[in-house]
Amino acid sequence: MATKPTPEYSEGSIRVLKGLEPVQQRPGMYTRTDNPLHIIQEVLDNAADEALAGHGKRIAVILHADGSVSVEDDGRGIPHGLHPEEKVPVIEIVYTRLHAGGKFDKGSGGAYSFSGGLHGVGVSVTNALAKRLEVMSYREGQVATMAFAGGAVEEKLRARAQKSEDRKSGTTVRVWPDAKYFESAALPMGELTHLLRSKAVLMPGVTVTLTVEKGKDGKASDTQTWLYKGGLRDYLMQTLTADPVIPLFEGEGYAVDNDSFAEGEGAAWAVAFTEDGAPVRESYVNLIPTSAGGTHDSGLRDGLFNAVKSFIDLHSLLPKGVKLLPEDVFARASYVLSAKVLDPQFQGQIKERLNSRDAVRLVSSFVRPALELWLNQHVEYGKKLAELAIRAAQTRQRAGQKVEKKKGSGVAVLPGKLTDCESKDLAHNELFLVEGDSAGGSAKMGRDKESQAILPLRGKVLNTWEVERDRLFANTEIHDISVAIGVDPHGPNDEPDLSGLRYGKICILSDADVDGSHIQVLLLTLFFRHFPKLIETGHVYVARPPLFRVDVPARGKKPASKAYALDEGELTAILDKTAKEGVAKERCQISRFKGLGEMNAEQLWETTLNPDTRRLLQVQLGGYDTRQTEGEITKLMGKGEAAARRELMELHGDSVEIDV
Repeated sequence: MATKPTPEYSEGSIRVLKGLEPVQQRPGMYTRTDNPLHIIQEVLDNAADEALAGHGKRIAVILHADGSVSVEDDGRGIPHGLHPEEKVPVIEIVYTRLHAGGKFDKGSGGAYSFSGGLHGVGVSVTNALAKRLEVMSYREGQVATMAFAGGAVEEKLRARAQKSEDRKSGTTVRVWPDAKYFESAALPMGELTHLLRSKAVLMPGVTVTLTVEKGKDGKASDTQTWLYKGGLRDYLMQTLTADPVIPLFEGEGYAVDNDSFAEGEGAAWAVAFTEDGAPVRESYVNLIPTSAGGTHDSGLRDGLFNAVKSFIDLHSLLPKGVKLLPEDVFARASYVLSAKVLDPQFQGQIKERLNSRDAVRLVSSFVRPALELWLNQHVEYGKKLAELAIRAAQTRQRAGQKVEKKKGSGVAVLPGKLTDCESKDLAHNELFLVEGDSAGGSAKMGRDKESQAILPLRGKVLNTWEVERDRLFANTEIHDISVAIGVDPHGPNDEPDLSGLRYGKICILSDADVDGSHIQVLLLTLFFRHFPKLIETGHVYVARPPLFRVDVPARGKKPASKAYALDEGELTAILDKTAKEGVAKERCQISRFKGLGEMNAEQLWETTLNPDTRRLLQVQLGGYDTRQTEGEITKLMGKGEAAARRELMELHGDSVEIDV
């Protein structure tokens, strides 16, 4: 059968995306596309950064009747002169070029000491995804205006002298989001009001207003105003649904003359412990809401746990046979946490999770001593908190013993190469399926013996996509995996007995190379085909070890340090950051890990096993249904599907992303 010839592939086939075209071609890589809230938040974050830097006391958001949104502030105003190198008005550069802005100037005297991130694609993304965007900057006795359409300049910069009715300084940005880039053109009012109220909470003394115009002429309007003078404490008390068992624990701490952290880095917090009601947990970094938490949350958790444990040990309050874990202290904690971090590193452009490793130590170093002092000054309150944590530990241990009795009736013998953990607590335990015996050895030495188990796997696991269930145990590796996790193979429509499950997290840990990715796929195929309920109930994870290690020499007061990168992109970002700190790229020593076996126990713990600093991704079906996923995996793993695989690679081979 003749195949239709494909169009000619030549030099002219290569297309280079310029300016803001990458954003317009792939908006989901840069922002949320369910609605325009995040592109408005980018403008709002700039106004908040001005207030955070001490240059503004008012932020106003207006939802106009024509669907546009205005954000006004009384900050310094965007510079509107010509850029000294680009010879283009600075406003034009800020709104039309990716990776440009004042937040990159982190040296002495830089425009911003602390800001909501360093992606540098903020308001340029807003402009790219807007039908029209107007900017008005009040600065140095002048009012400068400029307008854009579809990301391109429509009205060039115009400047006039300020009039008596004009405000002295500040910026007004009006945006008409382009509905074609979003699933819904409507802004979610609940999220927007929560975001604006949060800004007011985190910046005591700053007035934040939201005005909604009514009717087509926009003459009638409703206005909400937020101004908090009590800060985090007042906000948390208003949000709680149950009364605290002890008074609120609040405080703040910031680095001064510290070798480990930059001056001004630190956190403010308010924590309440309740016996009932859903916990309230909100965290922020440089005023940016981190809805998925991150390393600053881990630092608060670490500080709270160690302070409470220290108090319990000091007063000998722990009953015999009870082991206290961090979740026992944290289970009934509600908190609002506001961290200040220089050069924060976020997961993804929408900044939902903080990934900066040093933030764990930063927040913990201020929270722990403050809570230890407070507990020992208020011993009765300390004993109430200890009682709450101990009760949670006893409940958890009783639940773990019930699971142990159910699985104790089985006859299977655990595999000899399994290095098990000491804990019997399902929620706390983790099993790492590790590629190779050498990596397994490092993992055994570097793990947390209390809660982490290691099962090394030899070579490539069997492709089980077309293997009958009753033949699975003929393969030693698969037999050992099933016995170790305590669950028998089953189908998608079965109701398997999960009472024997021995680990809350089953983590695939393979090398950060092509062979390692192949082993990941084989194991994911095994779980999707023969253990689907484990994926459905959220027990399967993929660990992401780094590919590079960067050793940075000492610079000034800062001691030598090391950093890890998952890929070339992160490596470039680390080297760029060190260059800005005055360390030439050539002075940094870069090591590439050929495999997990090259890592020693300490490195493996720090990068891949430590819950506070590792990258661990939960396996989910995402937007696909089970039948559609089965069809795709059949193309990839079916024995008679070579032609379908080839077609799939030809069509999508240059745009594959792993979504687990």
